[in-house]
Amino acid sequence: MTATQSVRTEAGDDSDAPLLRVTDLTKRYAARTAVNNLSFELWPGEVLAVVGESGSGKSTLLKCISGQMKPDAGRVGFRTRHEGWADVYALSESQRRMLSRTDWGFVHQNPVEGLRMNVSAGANVGERLMALGQRHFGRIRAEAVQWLMQVEMDVSRIDDAPASFSGGMQQRLQIARNLVTRPRLIFMDEPTSGLDVSVQAKLLDLLRGLARRLDLAAVIVTHDLAVARLLAQRMIVMRQGAMVESGLTDQVLDDPQHPYTQLLVASVLQP
Repeated sequence: MTATQSVRTEAGDDSDAPLLRVTDLTKRYAARTAVNNLSFELWPGEVLAVVGESGSGKSTLLKCISGQMKPDAGRVGFRTRHEGWADVYALSESQRRMLSRTDWGFVHQNPVEGLRMNVSAGANVGERLMALGQRHFGRIRAEAVQWLMQVEMDVSRIDDAPASFSGGMQQRLQIARNLVTRPRLIFMDEPTSGLDVSVQAKLLDLLRGLARRLDLAAVIVTHDLAVARLLAQRMIVMRQGAMVESGLTDQVLDDPQHPYTQLLVASVLQP
């Protein structure tokens, strides 16, 4: 029995089970609690936005649920593609790395953090395929071409280095790099922050189309409520590490119940 199999539950064999289950998650930094006893579920094909002001704990939450930072308490469960339901932090480090190359993707706010800047655009996309054992250069390059087309990049630039691209194009390349292994869940940390408004709009439209076309589940951290409304079916509002409100995105934004959510929405509406 593998380590993954040893942490399976009956939920892993249920096609109606959630894809991701976060239970009582807590993360502390010395005396400060960055994430406080937070729980939620994510279903296949669902996009969830996590919103809140700077310092609310949303980025720490994303790191904890994506296997990058071990929480102090609580569990992160994921229904893997081949071996069923697994406790992410009961897996070995090598198993978590494999999970991040197959069922998961992570899009960083700064695309430089998610790309290898010293190799070509095509190599950035093909590298994840090679990590899974593919070795046929022609097939890898053809797959890279297809994914550059999927994210609406000029395929004639497949041999160009990422440093020669604009910020928006680097972000598109990072998305292609993540999606080439056809993950079931992708984590995004402020994916449009720092981009020009027109570039943001095009990238958001691309992300929305890819999520629908690929039936892709996603957790998106953002401070921008317009991004949450455009991309996410459901949202969580965080303040000082706690979840103060959650629900359908339109419902939360159009009829916020918690005073903090009301303040966030009102700040966007102010001239």
